[in-house]
Amino acid sequence: MEPLQIAPGIYSVGVRDWTIRDFHGYSTDLGTTYNAFLIVDEQVALIDSVKAEFADELLAHIARVIDPRRIDLVVSNHTELDHAGGLARVMHRIGEEKPLYCSKMGAKNLARHFPRKWNYRAVGTGEELRLGRRTLRFLETRMIHWPDSMFTYVVEDGILFSSDGFGQHYAGPETFDDETGERILPHAKKYFANILLPYTGLIEKLLQQVEALRLDIRMICPDHGVLWRKDPGRILEAYRTWCRQEPGRRAVIVYDTMWHSTEKMAAAIHEGIAAEGVSCRPMHLRAFHRSEIVTEIFDARAVVVGSPTLNNGLFPTVADFLCYLKGLKPQNKIGAAFGSYGWSGEAVRLIEEELERMKIPRIQEGLRVPFVPEGETLEACRAFGRAIGRAVVESTAVPA
Repeated sequence: MEPLQIAPGIYSVGVRDWTIRDFHGYSTDLGTTYNAFLIVDEQVALIDSVKAEFADELLAHIARVIDPRRIDLVVSNHTELDHAGGLARVMHRIGEEKPLYCSKMGAKNLARHFPRKWNYRAVGTGEELRLGRRTLRFLETRMIHWPDSMFTYVVEDGILFSSDGFGQHYAGPETFDDETGERILPHAKKYFANILLPYTGLIEKLLQQVEALRLDIRMICPDHGVLWRKDPGRILEAYRTWCRQEPGRRAVIVYDTMWHSTEKMAAAIHEGIAAEGVSCRPMHLRAFHRSEIVTEIFDARAVVVGSPTLNNGLFPTVADFLCYLKGLKPQNKIGAAFGSYGWSGEAVRLIEEELERMKIPRIQEGLRVPFVPEGETLEACRAFGRAIGRAVVESTAVPA
């Protein structure tokens, strides 16, 4: 990623991570970017840093615009190490006495990450910093998605540096949304579903706050993925929609299997759901990554989970998935459990307990089938699916 001027005197100087394939348990099949931005004014400001192993690449990009030692100050919008990891190298290069602007919690976090006597300048919502021709205005975004998070807004250019808001884990040759077209939105949706979903209430309040401030947002620059310059209002509106978590007339069947018995049950349940006119996708946990499954579940009404019983418990991949889903706190779902077993059969009960902890009401009692489902038991699976399909239809106002 060569430095690119995105507005007069404002440069994108971040890096692309082409090879990363897992980010905190989230699949990044197309890599990601660690975006950072340089504002050259009477004072020169660096907005955010990069992952530690890419710090020298960041400095090389900056050097193609100005000598890094000319940087007068750094703004750290978020202290997670994919953005702040390179700060030690950056501050050493530009001078550790230079001001480092961040939120109050950001100053605490950075001091824990880097036990150095840096010149922290803690700022809060509404505070401003004049660089010369430009003004930086800070907006705290606590718990979106860390306690230290904040946005930085360039008043004169209408550019919002949005940290982990409005991003995507995507590394490609493009820099802007109009260069990727429609295909970037699914990446933004996956990012929202797997990272920001637990914070939808806070995000709604933030969007209302931004609206009340009447900010003239002409470009949104997240710390991951492409920049929104063609129509930044589009991603803002998408976030408003996603925050509501309004489910469509859809169901997702998530399962794993040992000797194909639970898989046969899943296929029959799928037939039953589809027979009620409900869109349904079966997803085998060893064929789909958990983050892809969560993205499918995001706007589905029903979550149907199947597991064989192994050692009186859940199959490991199912346990892993339920743990991951529980942390994301999905809303407006209904659920059901099914599974095959040999001599004990605890898996269905354990799935139901996890759904209850997630406050996902059960459509009906779970379906347990001993050994291999055949004939009447497969028909029972279809009937189970039809009941799920009816429940989806009855509880969704309009088709997806």
